[in-house]
Amino acid sequence: MTRRVENDPAQDAPRVDPPGRSSVGLPSVLNSLRQVGENAGVRRGVPAMLAVNQKRGFDCPGCAWPEPGRRHTAEFCENGAKAVAEEATGRALAAEFFAEHPVSELAERSGYWLGRQGRLAEPLYLAEGADHYEPITWESALDLVAGELRALDSPDKAVFYTSGRTSNEAAFCYQLLARLLGTNNLPDCSNMCHESSGAALTETLGVGKGSVSLSDLYKADLIIVAGQNPGTNHPRMLSALERAKRSGARIVTVNPLPEAGLREFRNPQTARGLAGRGTELTDLFAQIRLGGDLALFSAVNRLLLEADRRGEPVLDRAFIEEHTHGFDAYAEDLLSEPGAEFWPRVERATGLERELIERIARSAVDSERTVVCWAMGLTQHKHSVPTIREVVNLLLLRGDVGRPGAGVCPVRGHSNVQGDRTMGIFERPSAAFLDALGAEFGFEPPRAHGLDTVDSIRAMAEGRVRVFFAMGGNFVAASPDTNTTEEAMRRVGLTVHVSTKLNRSHVVTGTRALILPALARSDRDLHGDRSRWVTVEDSMGEVHASHGVLPPLSEGMRSEVDIVRGVGERLFGESPVAWSRLADYDRVRDHVAAVVPGFEDFNARVRRPGGFTLPHAPRDGRRFPTATGRANFTVNGRYAPEIPEGRLLLQTLRSHDQYNTTVYGLDDRYRGITDGRRVVLVNPRDCAELGVRGGQYVDLVGEWSDGVDRRAPHFLVVEYPTARGCAAAYYPETNVLVPLDSTADVSNTPTSKSVVVRLEPETGT
Repeated sequence: MTRRVENDPAQDAPRVDPPGRSSVGLPSVLNSLRQVGENAGVRRGVPAMLAVNQKRGFDCPGCAWPEPGRRHTAEFCENGAKAVAEEATGRALAAEFFAEHPVSELAERSGYWLGRQGRLAEPLYLAEGADHYEPITWESALDLVAGELRALDSPDKAVFYTSGRTSNEAAFCYQLLARLLGTNNLPDCSNMCHESSGAALTETLGVGKGSVSLSDLYKADLIIVAGQNPGTNHPRMLSALERAKRSGARIVTVNPLPEAGLREFRNPQTARGLAGRGTELTDLFAQIRLGGDLALFSAVNRLLLEADRRGEPVLDRAFIEEHTHGFDAYAEDLLSEPGAEFWPRVERATGLERELIERIARSAVDSERTVVCWAMGLTQHKHSVPTIREVVNLLLLRGDVGRPGAGVCPVRGHSNVQGDRTMGIFERPSAAFLDALGAEFGFEPPRAHGLDTVDSIRAMAEGRVRVFFAMGGNFVAASPDTNTTEEAMRRVGLTVHVSTKLNRSHVVTGTRALILPALARSDRDLHGDRSRWVTVEDSMGEVHASHGVLPPLSEGMRSEVDIVRGVGERLFGESPVAWSRLADYDRVRDHVAAVVPGFEDFNARVRRPGGFTLPHAPRDGRRFPTATGRANFTVNGRYAPEIPEGRLLLQTLRSHDQYNTTVYGLDDRYRGITDGRRVVLVNPRDCAELGVRGGQYVDLVGEWSDGVDRRAPHFLVVEYPTARGCAAAYYPETNVLVPLDSTADVSNTPTSKSVVVRLEPETGT
């Protein structure tokens, strides 16, 4: 934890008002205009906002929500405006800034303050023992990286991390560089968020991605939104939910917190929405206890099985018999527990009454087409993979996979996190992918599994990593167990960060450090007099082009592809990869077309308006490329987190003024928080039982089986209508509480939604 610094606004005391009951509307429009004006100004901000998410523009650097076929002139949300304004800023960081501010001082600043200083404009180097970054030429910087990689006695002593904003072209080149070196150490931000989704969906359906499109949402009879807050994290999803609702869909919301975005949506693209007349989105709200989702979906599925045994036609028997495996074993297990034991256990785990669960089950029975959407509220628990498998069980029982208006919808975060994985950013690549990569470039790729994010931190802590290379992101702030992660990073010989803006990872470094300034999504990418463009894949498997429109602030910025090319040329020469020819991104896309299934004729198809849709066997033809050749029912056990007496179960979450670790402002308008981030949301009845009160400052102390107390000091208690026994606080400030060794079974994702904490009052409060 950094100490408080004067003139760092992120460390001011927050003000608390009642939470909001509606989302977006005119306040969202006004705040968007303010953010663009303050950060980017009219000259850069207006062209950027008119181009974001347009067919000849650039993809929003925020979330991965897809664009509709017919696009509004303002095809962005409030948080998209913040993301674009943040990177389209006219402020550039010159060498004088780093001469004035030593790293030791910058390390005491908040991430919010660091990010507001401006765009990184030239390569910077921190020498061993130095306390100031100094400018370095591109040639020297790339020589240094290549030399360090060449000198490794094992390629597995290098780790190549990737953020979800990286383009398809850059991600493909990056994984190629790592595998030519001889390692599969390719952790990425998926390891910390949706890895549980990929693991569960691959096992059950054979494809680790969602199966629905926007048109499916519009056709659905029932949409279950579980463990997700689209009003802040994917605001354009609210427009899709509004359209679905007006087409007759019912929406069931499952969440420990009542979120304004799922209560009433005031669509700012309509006169009605701007006038303050919104759409009530949620028909049924299940305020579940943290980690109770497995018990909930198991209970819903048991009700369906019981109805089937009574002779009610609630199961899609034809689908089950023709397309699934394991139904009998699943049904026998789920019905084996006596009801007198089953229902009390479910009610304890969920905090929900049986009558409410029966209403959810009845909604599923009444629906001919059901979509289940979820995000990190389901993916960051010890039992996340079983939970998502149980979600799939519900859809399989009803035959809701592979037909219009139905399916699985894991809502991804970063704008190309799904595309990066498709391009091969994965520590456990398939043999088929490696075979194709090797055949295309004439080399034998490494076959041993590499390190994911958590295992990379362990390896760094043990001194087994000499070079850490990050393509975007903010690894130090995004990772769990902050103190352990920072200590691990300091044991690395060289840390390299390809970045657009200053962040925490630049001030917690290895023995030596490089910052390589990259073009942003909104920047024009010129090679000579030719303008280049890249591609991205959205959360629903749509691939489309992204064209930057703004003149870069500095000639010292380079594209991510060119940075990777520069390292590759120095490390390997021009064989087996003609790196210099990859300055033409069409050649990169030709290589992708030869290696990655679904990208055949990539260059021609992505030039069509709107791009193209990747194949998805379960959706397209009810084909399931699993080990059994069918969709698999799974037995998922009865786990739920235990909350010791006098403790709370904490979830980390985002405020409305942030996206992942990027903090755009200090307000959380929908939750009533202004001018601060160090708050903990606690149910008033829990406050009374724990002997704390709203307005009191406490330390959050994380408790885990290793006996080590992890402490996040100085949090303001906010009495809030959370589920009983549960609390919430913003990350990255609370990542310090998440133990490195507390991860989801199978996926190894940190359990950031299941942290046992006690509240220790500060002396004098």
